[in-house]
Amino acid sequence: MERTIVAMGGGQEANDPAFGYVVSLLSSPRPKVCLLPTAASAVPVAVVQFLAAFPTDRFEPTYLDLFTRDGRDLRAFLLSQDAIVVGGGNTANLLAIWRLHGVDAILREAWEAGVVLAGASAGANCWFEACTTDSFGPLAPLDDGVGLLEGSFCPHYDSEPGRPPLYHELVANGFPPGIACDDLAAVRFSGREVVEVVASHPGARAYRVAVGPDGVIAEDPLPALPLASG
Repeated sequence: MERTIVAMGGGQEANDPAFGYVVSLLSSPRPKVCLLPTAASAVPVAVVQFLAAFPTDRFEPTYLDLFTRDGRDLRAFLLSQDAIVVGGGNTANLLAIWRLHGVDAILREAWEAGVVLAGASAGANCWFEACTTDSFGPLAPLDDGVGLLEGSFCPHYDSEPGRPPLYHELVANGFPPGIACDDLAAVRFSGREVVEVVASHPGARAYRVAVGPDGVIAEDPLPALPLASG
């Protein structure tokens, strides 16, 4: 099965073409799409936004709130989905809660079974080995990701001025190199390889950030395919 992850830089609203892009990767005529709002402090708001992006006339949308557990078998439920979308919020809290409930291991199994995984900001950070996050207040490194994707991820690269210098400093000092992603850009991975970058705003980009052969940080832009709105 093809293992697909779409990691978004952030800033996506319900009508963002990036969600249509995720849908284009699904083969079902009425896909089952599940929201994991674990990182959010206001779950009802996250659910309303999710339902606006994945309306019931075209999808079978559901969500899994780990704060109000019901009798569902988590593994059977998540593996039955065509796509799983992870909402933004606090990356560190998300990872801790997933591990407490065994969701991290189930998501790895879902990925290997061909369920498309997607998310923005914290919902993108989580798939990597490491990331930059404001989970603890000030921007900081976090090297505790699920690790489906190798290296690190830095969201909000163009919208938060502190992100690029921190990410450069971290990578220069041994933090795993990886992908920096602007708001309204998204990176699609097949397995662990980048296969496409898309953008729903002109100029939104993604970059490979690593230490170059000369010992200096190299920030290499990845070509982005513009997404049409509507």
